[in-house]
Amino acid sequence: MADAFIRWYREMAAVSVLDEQVKVFKEHGIALTHPVMGAAMVLNVEGDAVPMRQEELSRILGLRIAPLTINWWFSADINVTDAYTYEPLGCEIQTFFLDGLHSEEMEHVESAVIAASVALDVPTRAVIVDRRGVSDPDDWDSLTLYDGEPAPRFPDSVCAQEQIAEKILQNSPGLQKKKGRGGLYRLAPAHPV
Repeated sequence: MADAFIRWYREMAAVSVLDEQVKVFKEHGIALTHPVMGAAMVLNVEGDAVPMRQEELSRILGLRIAPLTINWWFSADINVTDAYTYEPLGCEIQTFFLDGLHSEEMEHVESAVIAASVALDVPTRAVIVDRRGVSDPDDWDSLTLYDGEPAPRFPDSVCAQEQIAEKILQNSPGLQKKKGRGGLYRLAPAHPV
């Protein structure tokens, strides 16, 4: 079984949209800057947190030269790790790892990501929410990036563009489809697991 995660696929903007994302996340009780250190925390290759100014982090994310992992903060002791990666097909992927969070904190992260997916001008392809860890984050790349097959096991929910949602529905009977905001459709089991 994989770890609990939320994976957000969106088109790449001409410039980083970190500042806008920070505002949306703040409305959901999640901050980019550490409450005590007063800086964003970027994880180095050893997993150590390195303080960085938000402006510098935004600039580095805009360069898209390499994957980057950061922490978002509920409090000085509670964080969610966010791994940024970029695909050559013009897609930015953020994977939020939810392990160690309580269900209420997971809900805050999910709400923040869904709100940002609608609020930001950059189109979202899909948001995969897998609190139970029934799939692996990379399992969703084929479908979302290359019009391939959906993951073999359906997670808690998926919000996706219509063509992605329809492909999932073809392979996963028993899902409910609801039109959401921002041109996304929410898929979830008709009978929650």
